[in-house]
Amino acid sequence: MTKTKKIGVLLVDDHAVLRDGLRLIIDSQDDMKVLGDTGEGREAVDLCKQHRPDVVLLDITLPGETGLQVLSELKSCCPDVKVLVLTMHDNEAYFSEVMRLGGSGYVLKKVADVELLSAIRNVSRGEIVVDPALTRKVLDKLYGARGKTEKSPAVDLTAREREVLRLVALGYTNRQVADTLVISVKTVEAHRGNIKDKLNIHKRSELVRFAMKEGLLEE
Repeated sequence: MTKTKKIGVLLVDDHAVLRDGLRLIIDSQDDMKVLGDTGEGREAVDLCKQHRPDVVLLDITLPGETGLQVLSELKSCCPDVKVLVLTMHDNEAYFSEVMRLGGSGYVLKKVADVELLSAIRNVSRGEIVVDPALTRKVLDKLYGARGKTEKSPAVDLTAREREVLRLVALGYTNRQVADTLVISVKTVEAHRGNIKDKLNIHKRSELVRFAMKEGLLEE
């Protein structure tokens, strides 16, 4: 039986505790492995040349060189490497610069571990991954106030929240939703809370009516 090649990951973040946590999460997966980690931009470039990872998980805030400078150097010395920025900065300007420099994704550090692992897998396959919070900001900036006044409340929901809403409306329990979407029950509960707050709907019967009206049950 042929062994599937694991996704090689390089961690670049100046917080050692976070790197240790990420290493534990990533190394617990059957299909990925941390090849190295560092909190220094210069060393990140050297490690990338040495290990040739598939994905570099890169923070923007680093001592000395910024993550954006490191991203530029990584794409210069290792053009095939996929760089996934993991940051606390919910900032369209940073996001735009990451994309301009050849980054493969931009996710916020508050992302759930399951979603981060999914992002790593997706960028390793050549896909572009963008945190839903940034997607909303960019769309709001592009379409302006007109879009905000005319759009349905469902537009404010992320793709994942729409999935959760659809399953809840279909009668799924939190555990069934979690199993279907391969996320934790805690994450489902968080999504449900966000949905209720965004739509200002707090009864399941009203959520069902809203989902039917928006055509979510037909997706």
